[in-house]
Amino acid sequence: MARLVLQEPGENCTNTDTAEHLLHNPADDSELQAVLSWFSSHSVGELYTEAIRNSIDYVLDGGKTGRFDLLSPEVHPGERASVGAKLEYEILRIFNLPKTKPLDTLIAEAAVDIKATVGDNWAIPTEAHCQLCICTQIQLKKNRHRSWLVRAHRSWLYRGKGNKDGKRGLAVHAREHWGVPLYDWTALPVNPLRYLTEAQANEVLAERPGQAKRLLKMFEYLEGHVIPRNVILTVGAGKDDPVRRAREARDDAKRAGRILLCGDWVESRDIAAAGGIVLRPGEWLALSTDDVNKQNSVPTSPTEPESGQLF
Repeated sequence: MARLVLQEPGENCTNTDTAEHLLHNPADDSELQAVLSWFSSHSVGELYTEAIRNSIDYVLDGGKTGRFDLLSPEVHPGERASVGAKLEYEILRIFNLPKTKPLDTLIAEAAVDIKATVGDNWAIPTEAHCQLCICTQIQLKKNRHRSWLVRAHRSWLYRGKGNKDGKRGLAVHAREHWGVPLYDWTALPVNPLRYLTEAQANEVLAERPGQAKRLLKMFEYLEGHVIPRNVILTVGAGKDDPVRRAREARDDAKRAGRILLCGDWVESRDIAAAGGIVLRPGEWLALSTDDVNKQNSVPTSPTEPESGQLF
């Protein structure tokens, strides 16, 4: 296949839908620079990590399905692709941006389309041709993501009519030379259940025995790993109040030589912090009682939740 030769900044973009216009370098694109300036006051990579994680959890719906791995054969390819659609709304919510037409939002008064892929390219819709796009790439096998801001000029898209909706992919050369990274490769948190062996996962996610015993097994196998609330819901998929069952498992865990910490409790957060672990509200952590005693020299039985907390 012949190499795709692209028009470069300084030449005209030949767009059949509108009049021809000049292709600018990103540094000379005032709207692009205004959007970059707006993002400069945000922890973009960190906020995108939260948004992507929320989107993946939404698609997996572990609390109902018991699924925890987006690459599992149980997940339909169409579901994986839908992460991008959910991510759009998560980005709008987390960055407090408006939902607008014809593109997705307005940033610094510039129209911006929000795109994401779990593959290698993005399908740029016709309304976003020659418009600003945030293009996010999620690499599930490597547990990482990155995003660019690029003006998706028609001359920088792959030739042809595109798919049946007229969507076309962004040329790699254009992305690399005339796109601006919003942030570089950033780690995507791994669902702790993915660290289980197949046999362990089958045991933890089985229908029997009850939730409390299966949660105890999970804490045993994943000792030292921070467990998000969503994982507790996944282990108790379809059952009543899995988080309550996790709380009720503390005494049995203690008898087995393990302390269960929950980020909703101040004392738990302090114990975790003493070991260099940040435990946020809703998160759980199992640690060896002996290790906690040596490290903290504090009581190992968590106090009751403070007034107004979830538990």
